[in-house]
Amino acid sequence: MRVGLLGLGRIGAFHAATLAAHPLVDELVVADPVRSSPHGAPGDPFESDAVVIATPTSTHAELIVRACELGVPVFCEKPAAGTVEETLKVLEAAEGHRVQIGFQRRFDPGYAAARAALRAGELGELHRVHLVTADPAPPPASYLPLSGGIFRDCHVHDFDALRWVTGREVVSVYARGANRGAPFFAAAGDVDNSAALLTLDDGTLATLQGSRYNGAGYDVRMELAGTLRTQAVGLGPRAPLRGAEGLGEPADPWPDFVTRFEQAYRAEIDAFLRSEESPCPIGDALEALYVAEAADLSLREGRPVEVAEVRRR
Repeated sequence: MRVGLLGLGRIGAFHAATLAAHPLVDELVVADPVRSSPHGAPGDPFESDAVVIATPTSTHAELIVRACELGVPVFCEKPAAGTVEETLKVLEAAEGHRVQIGFQRRFDPGYAAARAALRAGELGELHRVHLVTADPAPPPASYLPLSGGIFRDCHVHDFDALRWVTGREVVSVYARGANRGAPFFAAAGDVDNSAALLTLDDGTLATLQGSRYNGAGYDVRMELAGTLRTQAVGLGPRAPLRGAEGLGEPADPWPDFVTRFEQAYRAEIDAFLRSEESPCPIGDALEALYVAEAADLSLREGRPVEVAEVRRR
């Protein structure tokens, strides 16, 4: 098939290589105002059998709608749009069209195994969940005003993974944040360290921690504690953790999210090219965004927030 790719930044360049090597793709058309790729030829991506969007967040809504109007299946990196209001409009415009949003943790073997174990009853009754996402270094200062804040930009992946793995909905969030690094986070109205307590619709408690300054490496984990067993995701030999009981430093800690989720990124593109139905539709992206909205409101107002409160906004 002929596939069009919009955006050749870090993740876009990775997708270009993946698409060019895929057995179902015999022509790749790329579009980026400042970059080129050895894996595709310039052209109109919408004159294709499928479109992959890896452009800045502010362009996602318009590009998804355009693809749907042309009847072209579309894969778009998260989020579907920058705000809840925009996402609702995209959801309406995409009715009946195949749209997949890029929450790659759904395609990571560890998260998939944890989901399967929980659904099979191997953990017993789930009582607690813990989530961690910590970057080794902060993004550029120029990125922060456009990011939507740490809960929408970073932890929305945790919120989607929490929903997908447990099969439950988040009903309330109490979020906190701190600025321990560069002043440009506070200047942008953001925080560089985060924590939250989330309550699921069955009473299960989930805790969340995040940082933009995890110098040991990229740390992303999920722990599910049940009455029979606790299962951890991301606790492998490359996790940037040092054990106080003599486990020592990891020899080769994860340097960034692309390296950590390389297999998952390839798998989600493969699913997009092969599947007739979206494994991550816009409605799921909207649900994760509602949790991020509640977390951001909680952070700013210093109080617990019911997710239902932001659904009405």
